Amino acid sequence: MAQIYDVSLTDSYFPAHDEDKVLDTTVGGILRDAAARLPDKTALIEGTEQGTMARRWTYKELLADSERLAHALCSRYEQGERIAVWCPNTPEWIITEFAAGLAGLTLVTVNPSYQASELKYVLEQSRACGLFLVRDFRGNPMWDIAEGVVEDIPAIREMVDLDDPDALYATGTANRPLPDVKPEDPVQIQYTSGTTGFPKGAVLHHRGLTNNGRLTFARMGLTSDDIYLNPMPMFHTSGCGIATLGCTQLGASQILLKLFTPDNALNLIEEARVTSCLGVPTMLVGMLETQKAAPRDVRSVKLFVSGGSMVPPEIIKQVTATFDCGFEIVYGQTETSPVITQTRTIDSFEDNTETVGQPLPCTEISIRHPENRTVMPVGEVGEICARGYCNMLEYNDNPEATAGTIDTDGWLYTGDLGTMDARGYVKVTGRVKEMIIRGGENLFPAEIENVMLEHPAIAEVAVVGIPDDKWGEQVACFIRHNGTKPEVMDMVDHCRQTLSPQKTPHYWVFVEDWPLTGSGKIQKFKLQEQFVDGQYDALTRD
Repeated sequence: MAQIYDVSLTDSYFPAHDEDKVLDTTVGGILRDAAARLPDKTALIEGTEQGTMARRWTYKELLADSERLAHALCSRYEQGERIAVWCPNTPEWIITEFAAGLAGLTLVTVNPSYQASELKYVLEQSRACGLFLVRDFRGNPMWDIAEGVVEDIPAIREMVDLDDPDALYATGTANRPLPDVKPEDPVQIQYTSGTTGFPKGAVLHHRGLTNNGRLTFARMGLTSDDIYLNPMPMFHTSGCGIATLGCTQLGASQILLKLFTPDNALNLIEEARVTSCLGVPTMLVGMLETQKAAPRDVRSVKLFVSGGSMVPPEIIKQVTATFDCGFEIVYGQTETSPVITQTRTIDSFEDNTETVGQPLPCTEISIRHPENRTVMPVGEVGEICARGYCNMLEYNDNPEATAGTIDTDGWLYTGDLGTMDARGYVKVTGRVKEMIIRGGENLFPAEIENVMLEHPAIAEVAVVGIPDDKWGEQVACFIRHNGTKPEVMDMVDHCRQTLSPQKTPHYWVFVEDWPLTGSGKIQKFKLQEQFVDGQYDALTRD
C-alpha cells in the first residue's frame, strides 16, 4: 500500500519523493519482461460491442503477436517514422501499440469519431506515413473517409485494415532487424483533448508512459491477481498508457471494452469478476443510474478510479456505497503522461473528495502565480506545474507552444488553477482560461459546480463565463437533471446557502447531453460558443 508523505510545507512546492524509482523502460521492453515472468497469465481479453468476452491472449501470446507485427513493420518503415492508428478499442490496437514500440516507430493516436477535416489535420500535422484503421465504427465510414483524405496527403504510403491479418502482418521489401529502442525515444503523439480549443500534438516518450502507468497502478495497490476493466479510449493516455502499460508491468489481466455503455461495463464486471476500473465521471454517472435500475452482482469490485475532469464528492459517495469499494482520483494531463497526483484509498474521506491527492513518486509539483510564475504560499490559488520524468518532449512542430508550456527550468505549466496545503495535497479550482472574472473578481467554476452537484435534482453540471457588457462576464450554469427539473429560485437558494452572491449563477441552462471530448470531458468552450450563438434558452433569476 502506498504511503502518505509526511511533510509540512510553507510554500506550494512539493519535492520529488523516492518511494519508488524511475526505471529505464520501454513499451516493448515491459511486455517482454511480463512474458518472461508470467508467460501463461491472461494478459488481454476482448470485450465486444455487446459487452461480452471474446478473444484472449496470454502474455506469451501477446508478445508473439506483437513481435511478429514489429518485424513486419520494420520491413515497411524506418525507425523513427510515424504511423497513425484510427480504430476503436480492439486487441489489434494494443498489438499495434506494442509492435510500434518494439519497431522504434512513433504511434499517432486518432479518435475514431473524427471526420475528414479532423483526420486530415492530425495526419498532416503529425507527418504520419502510414494509417492503420478499421472499415467503420458506430456508423462512421472510416475507410471511405480515409480514402478521400489520403488522396491529398502524399506522405501516407499505405492504408492498412487492422481487421485483415494478411494486410496487417504483410512483409515489405526491407530486411531490418528490430532496433535498439531507448527509453528517451518518442513513442506516441497524442492530440490534446481540446477543452479550450484546437488540439496540439504532445510528443510522449517511452520512459514517461511506462513509468507513469507503473507508478499509478502501484499507488492503486493493484497486483497480478487483479482483473482490470478498461473502458477508456485507447487514443488517450488513460487507455493506452495507465491501463495497458500499468496492467502489463504489474501482470494484471486487462479486459478491453470496445464500446462503453453502462450496461456493457456492468455486464462484464459481473461476468468476469472485475476487481478494478477507471472511468471518467460521465461513465460513473451512467453506471450508477443503470445499476440502480437493473442491479448486477458487483461484489468483486475493490476499486474505482476516476479523473479527467472534476469528480464531484456526491458521485464518490454513491460509487463507494453502490459498489462497496475503494475510490481514488487521478489528476494530470496528456502532456504529463498523464498522472501527476493521485489520492489513496487510505486517505481521509475529505482528502479523497476535496483534493486530487499528493504527487506521485519522482514528480515535483508547484503552484505558481499565473503571471510572474513565482511559487505561491500554501493555500493560495495559482497555476499547477509539474517537473519530472513524466513531462512530454514537446508539442510536435510547435516550438512556440512548447516554450509557452515548459519553461527553461523544466517546469510544465498545466493551465489548471489550484492550491496546495501544508501536507502537499492539491486541489484543482479550475482552468486558467476557464476562470470567470465578474466585476473584477476571480470566480472558480469548480467551486460552484461542487455546490450545485449537492442539489438532489442535479445529475451533472458545468459552469462557464458568458461575456457581459456590464460585468465583464456573468456566471452560467449548465445542468442535466436526474428526471425532476428544479425551479430556478430553488437552485439560487441552494447556491446561496454556501456561496456568496457574486458566485451564484446568473444564467441557468438545462441540457440533455453535452459536447464532449473524445476522452469524455465536457467542452466548456463549446458551451460558451453555443450560448453566445443563441442555441440555448437560458433562464435567469431576475
